[in-house]
Amino acid sequence: MTTGATLTAVGRPLPRVDGRAKVTGSGRYAAEYTLPGTVYAALVGARTACGRVTGIDTRAAENAGGVLAVLTHRNLPRVAAPPHLLPSLAGHAAPGESFFPMQDEAVHYFGQPVAMVIADSCERAQFAARQVRVDYERSPSVTTLEEGRDQAYEPEAIFAGFLPARSVRGDVEAGFRAATQRLDVTYHFAANHHNPIEPSATTAVWDGDRLTLYDATQGIVASQSTVAALLGIPPSKVRVRAPYVGGGFGCKAMIWPHVTLAAMAARHVRRPVKLALTREQMFTSCGHREEQEQRIELGATDEGRLTALRHHKLSLTSPFDDWAEPSLSIASQAYACPNYEGVYRLIRGNTMTPTFTRGPGETTGMYAMECLMDELAHRIGVDPVQLRLRNHAQSDPRTGHPWSSDGAEECYRRGAARFDWHSRNPEPRSQRDGNWLIGKGMATAGYPVFFPMQPQRARARLYADGFAVVQAGTQEFGTGSATAMTQVAADGLGIPVENVRFEYGDTDLPNVAATVGSAGAGMISAAVHTAATTLRDQMIEQAIADPASPLHQADPAAVVVRDGRMELPDRPGGVESYRDLMQRHFMTDMDALGSWSPPPPDVPYGLATFGAQFAEVAVDPDLGVVRVRRMVGAFAPGRILNAATARSQVMGGMLWGIGQALLEGTVVDPRDGRWANASLGEYLVPVNADAPDVDIEFVEVPDTVVNPLGVKGLGEVGMVGAAAAIANAVFHATGYRARELPIRIEHLL
Repeated sequence: MTTGATLTAVGRPLPRVDGRAKVTGSGRYAAEYTLPGTVYAALVGARTACGRVTGIDTRAAENAGGVLAVLTHRNLPRVAAPPHLLPSLAGHAAPGESFFPMQDEAVHYFGQPVAMVIADSCERAQFAARQVRVDYERSPSVTTLEEGRDQAYEPEAIFAGFLPARSVRGDVEAGFRAATQRLDVTYHFAANHHNPIEPSATTAVWDGDRLTLYDATQGIVASQSTVAALLGIPPSKVRVRAPYVGGGFGCKAMIWPHVTLAAMAARHVRRPVKLALTREQMFTSCGHREEQEQRIELGATDEGRLTALRHHKLSLTSPFDDWAEPSLSIASQAYACPNYEGVYRLIRGNTMTPTFTRGPGETTGMYAMECLMDELAHRIGVDPVQLRLRNHAQSDPRTGHPWSSDGAEECYRRGAARFDWHSRNPEPRSQRDGNWLIGKGMATAGYPVFFPMQPQRARARLYADGFAVVQAGTQEFGTGSATAMTQVAADGLGIPVENVRFEYGDTDLPNVAATVGSAGAGMISAAVHTAATTLRDQMIEQAIADPASPLHQADPAAVVVRDGRMELPDRPGGVESYRDLMQRHFMTDMDALGSWSPPPPDVPYGLATFGAQFAEVAVDPDLGVVRVRRMVGAFAPGRILNAATARSQVMGGMLWGIGQALLEGTVVDPRDGRWANASLGEYLVPVNADAPDVDIEFVEVPDTVVNPLGVKGLGEVGMVGAAAAIANAVFHATGYRARELPIRIEHLL
């Protein structure tokens, strides 16, 4: 059926529907649900990186005021299934690591939970947790790349088993023999940690054999399935609610042990339990971007056309998971290089399993690729933008399939024009502003388009008063998805946006997958659009079947819906409102369930979102201080659902690029495996004073492959390439090539 409504709400910069609740404090987060009888749990983390617990003295903690219980490996029930079996047991399960703590004496990493105290107040629980005395038998540990370099291995697959560890096309050695220019560079990346404004928290309450969790999560269905499988109960017995989530960035995408531990504590004391991680525990409980090293070799002609690319990554993973973020993905696709080899190698270290971190993989891999492309441009005397245009892949180099949509070349051109790139003197150290050295750099942005593996569902209900409620079991963690879905629903139904309420954050609603990998906007909008248009078409069918309707016996394809009215433009008087139709049939409401199935994995198209990043920096040559003065980004993410929230998403990523380039790096103390700067006082992130002028342009490219509305997603792509553009600008200002992130003052002195 081709009936439709004009897109009048989608794309507009509408204010957030949850904005008032957030700024007034009426919106409640996971740790703010205090149910009658609530008690509090506090975790005790291991103080060594490797070994075993030889003794736990809980007497002082148990005798502290208000303490209800102290749980350790001695009295905590065993989980029903090891986490590594959960995907086969429950299709939506997403354990953060294939290890569950407090099941035996073994210690695998610093901060691993070894005890949990439950008390009648948060302060009493934390105080008592400090009274637990734990003795360890310590074993040698591996906590850095250097310590484990001789133990590196090539796994069969990485990224939770989704990607092969080796990828080859063409003949790399032949490509290098054909090259007249060769570059071989190694980059080192410090570990990074997420720091959402809301630390992870879970409130758990049992009602008989039914469990309700208020969880800070990027995937309520994943929380439901994972906890149910670990506890050995049906998912139908677990309800997860997450109406407000204070940021995720990947650390809330997987389900970490504290969520299930909260449920186990609540079952043990038979009262609601609230478990909120401290800021320091966020560094040891929710994964991180792993320490890594990338060696990248590039062969090219004197004109700069790539002939060969070899990209190897070495990174630190946990003792039990072959995890590496997919750093080589977009870096292998962005340019038309016929000969390629990409290999991941891992070192098993005494750390928890790493996880998604904003722009997972592409952020680091494209840093290496884009810095090396800048180096090639400088060596052969070609403008960096022109070099990228010369090598842009017109189809996916891995498969030869056409892109579902592209827009990269237009992003280069528009971004360069907005930045005034072509006025740049290419010579390093050629521009000053007083004592400041001024530099300008650019880089490519890119991110794959991911699809969930299962159908996505939503429900739409239209009432006789002209208002509608649309529901989807997703969650809003600051991206503006609730606002965008309100707009999608309004256009799908053909009613004013103010007449729509979008309900979410509850597993009792129709399920959608976790919002990760920039997939949220595409998959949720597809489900909401399908539900809304299905309901709209039902209303049209009812009208044309009704002899009393002005639309009687009309062609459904000719009907246009707007402002709650079904209209036949070519029939005088051919107008029927939803309200009149429903009242005439004595209907109080009508609803429809929409289900959208994503394209198959073997869809014959290349799937990626592209963009271009530009940055200007000022460097004090005496102090080594770098200030980012302005940034410009041009991106081609398909259809934009909300111009304001989309701009905020991309700007957030670009500003995070400042953190990646200049500030963020977690340092491990190899003596005990402790993160030495596990606080926002010592783990540096960009603040308002660091924020430059940011100029963003969207290049909307039609895409009929990815989903009904052509939404490709942009939550991640704004960060990809931002750090490389800054590093390339630092080179232009100073002549210094950054091989290590973050770029520190001492590097420039």
